[in-house]
Amino acid sequence: MMLAAMPRKTKMSAAPALPLDQILIGDSIAVMNALPPASVDAVFADPPYNLQLGGDLLRPDHSHVDAVDDDWDKFADFAAYDAFTTAWLKAAKRILKPDGALWVIGSYHNIFRVGAILQNLGFWILNDVIWCKSNPMPNFRGKRFTNAHETMIWASTSKDARPCFNYEAMKNMNDEKQMRSDWHLPICSGNERLRDGNGDKVHPTQKPAALLYRVIMSSTKPGDVILDPFFGSGTTGAVAKQLGRHFIGIDREKTYAKHAERRIANIKPGADFEFLSTPSKREEPRIPFGFILERGLLRPGQFLFDERQRHKARVKADATLQADMRGDKVTGSIHKVGALVQGLPACNGWTFWYYDADGRGHLTPIDMLRQRVRAEAVGAAQ
Repeated sequence: MMLAAMPRKTKMSAAPALPLDQILIGDSIAVMNALPPASVDAVFADPPYNLQLGGDLLRPDHSHVDAVDDDWDKFADFAAYDAFTTAWLKAAKRILKPDGALWVIGSYHNIFRVGAILQNLGFWILNDVIWCKSNPMPNFRGKRFTNAHETMIWASTSKDARPCFNYEAMKNMNDEKQMRSDWHLPICSGNERLRDGNGDKVHPTQKPAALLYRVIMSSTKPGDVILDPFFGSGTTGAVAKQLGRHFIGIDREKTYAKHAERRIANIKPGADFEFLSTPSKREEPRIPFGFILERGLLRPGQFLFDERQRHKARVKADATLQADMRGDKVTGSIHKVGALVQGLPACNGWTFWYYDADGRGHLTPIDMLRQRVRAEAVGAAQ
């Protein structure tokens, strides 16, 4: 990895190569406009918040609080901030692939202005995600509620775009429950916080790696390219490298870039592909129930049960099930019979029906048999 300086205005060749896994020094808008169009899979942006702090911020004991008072967060007025936001969002949209996606994080100072502008530019908002800080900084002035969250907007390039969403991965990470849009994660602190030789914070708004881990896992694939136009302490690059993605970082501050480069160099590259991705259910080979019988994993006449053994059905040789409902026999697929016995319009028979795996009443979902046959099919294809 290397630090690459970029001028404010750059003439590019007809087919420039992407500067993968590099930190580019320069104005984020100029650098993005110098990159090839439709070339990155995702953009994660942590832009200046335009906090407009007036005077020093003090704790009750009158000690000084480190606040964001750097020049890069100062704008003359809302019009200047809106012009800046419009320019960087246009540049980001130009370099995103048609099915790429944008993540932008902000506070109440700026996120509503950013959201309106990105909608005006044709982005399509998919979610607003609330990062609930489990250990927020207290409100020392005591004149309003403690600011305990930030808002992220996840947006596609257009209404018709089909951005990546790793639903199964998010569900797996959340103990088999659908991931919600309120994320309870701590702020960056302790050993994770980058500090210089004097023990001072390298960057005032360093984001926790856990936050970027969830962003990157949810909406990109191994090998994808993620661009961060306000790279700062390099959290995006560090997590991207860990998860087998490429990154492009942009920042105008050389000091930030040097610390970020050192940080990323210490990250071990991602593991093998199979450990970095969760295939979509739709991408997995389709396994009909009949395949289970053909392989002798279940046999005609065998009973299947629901998990609580309130319902049962028998397997027929043609891969249908037969169940007794109040004296009437019903026959159909594992899905149809599962729905009928429950009085429901639909049912996933693979997860509803269980079988006695060892003859001792230890019930196992028949989906385990499907996964076994699916693994064999994938292994044979490879």
